[in-house]
Amino acid sequence: MTDDIQYMKRAITLAKKGFGKTSPNPMVGAVIVKNGIIIGEGYHKKCGTPHAEINAINSAKESIDGTTMYVTLEPCSTTGQTPPCTDAIISANIAKVVVGCLDPNPNHAGRALKILKSANVETTINVEQKSCEDLNRAFFHWIETGTPYVILKMAMTLDGKTATASGKSKWITGPQARKSVQKLRKWSDAIMVGSGTVKADNPSLNVRNSQGASLKNWVQPLRIVASRTMSLDDAQQLMGPGSIPEIVKADTKKEWRTLMEKLGEKNITALLIEGGSGLAASAIHAEVIHEIAFYIAPKILGGRNSRPVIGGLDPASLSEARNLQEMKIKKIGDDFLLTGRLLYRKR
Repeated sequence: MTDDIQYMKRAITLAKKGFGKTSPNPMVGAVIVKNGIIIGEGYHKKCGTPHAEINAINSAKESIDGTTMYVTLEPCSTTGQTPPCTDAIISANIAKVVVGCLDPNPNHAGRALKILKSANVETTINVEQKSCEDLNRAFFHWIETGTPYVILKMAMTLDGKTATASGKSKWITGPQARKSVQKLRKWSDAIMVGSGTVKADNPSLNVRNSQGASLKNWVQPLRIVASRTMSLDDAQQLMGPGSIPEIVKADTKKEWRTLMEKLGEKNITALLIEGGSGLAASAIHAEVIHEIAFYIAPKILGGRNSRPVIGGLDPASLSEARNLQEMKIKKIGDDFLLTGRLLYRKR
């Protein structure tokens, strides 16, 4: 492992400390190295607070003159809620900046590098590029498209069932898998379910601790129910801690597209859809799902009328199946989590 990769991996680890807290800003980590030793490090802690580069500079216990900074994302070069990080880097007389990946905004990509080079700061780019981009895949997608990155989360038995014929579904997976879902909710700016899920499970759709209580001092995700007929009076559990739920229409591709655009305008960078089967089928058909997270219990439920994980219209042939890429599977307690990115046919 080269020194550049080693220090960038440390910056990535630091960036992850901001998980769930920085939206709509990205997670960013930075380290400052002098004579092979890290003398300063920092990460972006929360939207509106100093960026990773500033925190790293302020943490240094000795002179950073002539040092190298490693940062997971190209430093900002414009004034927003905070001043440009490029100004701080130049003022600190940092000699070299190693960047994990470029700013996804085409109007900004590479701009910081030009500013730094004009100030005689050496730059290197794309060190651990894929890891740095994956770290903020929701942010990148939102910047590039103006719409949220969408993960479909479902819990199912080994034979693809989510509930009995009568709708009973608690609990398919075990406590460790349910704890893992809380991490997905922390990642999310919004959580969406269908009216059937609300009626059957009466969910709270909030981020909770291990005792099941809503996390204090946490910005709870926006809660969304897809329904043409439901009112807020039908979703009393959703009136708990957090924002007032929104009832939306999401059936046709046009409705889905309009909804995604509206959510993007509200700075929703990451959307988690938690079911049910009809909503999941509709979202996949509308091609708004980017990634799946299927929690699979080692159980066989059976039953011709048990609820399937994905509903919708019956396909005419296997050629209509959606393929996945970048698939991963890991064991969580007694259950398994399968993730992957959906491939859609080019039109």
